Amino acid sequence: MHAAPVNIEPVSATLDYLQSALEKPVTYMLAPPGGHTWETGYYAATPVRIRDGRGRADPPALEREGFQLCSAPSAMRDFGRREEIQRVYYPEMEALALLVSGASRAIVFDHLVRRRAPGTLSPFGAREGQRPSAATRVHCDFTPASAQRRLALEMEARGIAQVSRFAIFNLWRSTRLPVLDAPLAVCDARTVNPADLVAADIVYPTRTGEIFEVLHNPAHAWTYFHGMQFDEVLLFKQYDSAEGMACYTPHAAFAHPATPPGTPPRESIEIRCLLIFD
Repeated sequence: MHAAPVNIEPVSATLDYLQSALEKPVTYMLAPPGGHTWETGYYAATPVRIRDGRGRADPPALEREGFQLCSAPSAMRDFGRREEIQRVYYPEMEALALLVSGASRAIVFDHLVRRRAPGTLSPFGAREGQRPSAATRVHCDFTPASAQRRLALEMEARGIAQVSRFAIFNLWRSTRLPVLDAPLAVCDARTVNPADLVAADIVYPTRTGEIFEVLHNPAHAWTYFHGMQFDEVLLFKQYDSAEGMACYTPHAAFAHPATPPGTPPRESIEIRCLLIFD
């Protein structure tokens, strides 16, 4: 793997933050009922500074900042076949999650391949009839309630009687080219105040999920990793039931101001993995 150039100076960019928590936001991932708009919340592109994690003498760690960049070669070459992803890639990511976390069991339960459409970035990445794209809205994929629902589903499906501690990780990788377009930014979990997190509904054609959207806080410390290669994976926490551990890692894609003209749109895969600890 060739080392990516280090950008010592932080990048100035914008991320889409929730502006109000007066009502529970709802985002429709299908044609919404009653003539509603795609979302009921109010959002604004907010200026932030995003640091290149490659420039740090003390690299970010999963149990401290809530995220970590890992070297992780893969046997996958074509992410267009769901069955191949499940057969080859799921076990690879389960092994990586176990290695980094020290958990006793890892269960990959979902994945999403994103291929960004050329042009303006999308606030939430997906719309009916379109491929999932890069999402610029700051969010966490799980709340305590939705994390518990996911745990219950996996326990029932696998005959697991009891769990003392569990966590949910995302594992994010470019599917082919170095990531120069729409890189992913992650927020230091230690800089996130509980009051910054607002439970929101995501309505799909067959179900409704719950995530956290995020109110802006000047204390938020953002990081990305310039030019992520195919054999690198960014792990970041979405939930941890243990007290005193990094728990929520907000994340979002952003338009890098130094992206060269003509750069191919980013293609990536994200894995969601349940970790069970003894």
